[in-house]
Amino acid sequence: MTDAFAHFSARLAFETDCADVYADQRAGVSFTLVDVRGEDAWRQGRVSGAVHLPHAEIAARAPQEIDRSLPVVVYCWSPGCNGAHRGAREFARLGYDVREMPGGYEYWVREGQPWETDEGPGQRVFDPLVMVVRQRPQTASVTA
Repeated sequence: MTDAFAHFSARLAFETDCADVYADQRAGVSFTLVDVRGEDAWRQGRVSGAVHLPHAEIAARAPQEIDRSLPVVVYCWSPGCNGAHRGAREFARLGYDVREMPGGYEYWVREGQPWETDEGPGQRVFDPLVMVVRQRPQTASVTA
């Protein structure tokens, strides 16, 4: 049990989910959210409030662009992508307090959190396969 406890404790120390990141944004918690995907992916859509720093450029750019005094949360496309692992590893190597958001951009959007492109905000859609979706009660209509 000790190995399992240590394993899951470590995961919680170094990972955070989309809902918790969004709750922290709404609560005004200070941190830097970093999208580590490439330029085409960033232009296609990104988490509102994120900054763009592809994982291959972190070593060169982060010390000048990312405030070391704030925690960093990194994300990539989805749970099937390891770009966030690469980005988190590089931030950790540079001495940042870093966590990964494993659901990535995919789960952020599927959970209905705010996302955007250069043109503005995207349409928020809530996917019942990844979260509880509560619908408003239907009102009865009377026809004559």
